[in-house]
Amino acid sequence: MTSALKDKIIEVSDKKIAEKGTNVGLSFYAFFKNKNDNPELLMEAATWWIRTNEFNHFEKAVKIKELVKDL
Repeated sequence: MTSALKDKIIEVSDKKIAEKGTNVGLSFYAFFKNKNDNPELLMEAATWWIRTNEFNHFEKAVKIKELVKDL
């Protein structure tokens, strides 16, 4: 995982947890704007989310953040 994606995931997870609490769920789309302005990073996130980890559409933000921090 690139440092850019790792930083983005931690940043967004922290923000969502602060706004909605520790039970908030995320999908990998949460790390991107509604328009596809960085397709390489989006594909990296999708591959990590779907193929590498076989996550459901939504996963707990705290779980994702902890996994990414350990990479």
